[in-house]
Amino acid sequence: MKKTAVFPGSFDPFTIGHEGIVRRALGLFDNIIIAVGANALKKSYYPLETRKDMIKKVFRDEPRITVDHYEGLTVDYCKKHGAHYILRGLRTAADFEFERAIGQVNRALDSGIESVFLLTTPEHTPINSTIVRDIIRSGGDASRFVPSAIKLKDYKGDED
Repeated sequence: MKKTAVFPGSFDPFTIGHEGIVRRALGLFDNIIIAVGANALKKSYYPLETRKDMIKKVFRDEPRITVDHYEGLTVDYCKKHGAHYILRGLRTAADFEFERAIGQVNRALDSGIESVFLLTTPEHTPINSTIVRDIIRSGGDASRFVPSAIKLKDYKGDED
């Protein structure tokens, strides 16, 4: 049986920290689905299709990675796609507490799906999408915080 993991998130935008987690996880899983959450209640800076396009460019040469989107519960998405693992990255102790709670609820919803946590590398610890988004909104150069395949000048975000 193939080991498939889902790496869920809003990825608004996808950062070098996200990329690092996925590339390291390739040694653990046969396939990884990067699943962009489409949350109608949350206002995104980049449109869903733009975020998916950014991620596809990063992994264009990696056939074991697919990029998709979903609404609803992550465990339901996993079941639909035969994934038994949810991949999450941890930067801080606060991330751990938050992800632990979600992982325990997901396990209660479906005991056949395991949450797998990878620690970010030290140099990626301070990087998160919110900070990167704030740099972009303020006209700063955030290119060092996103994968080199993503050319931010090629993408327009929501300026509202």
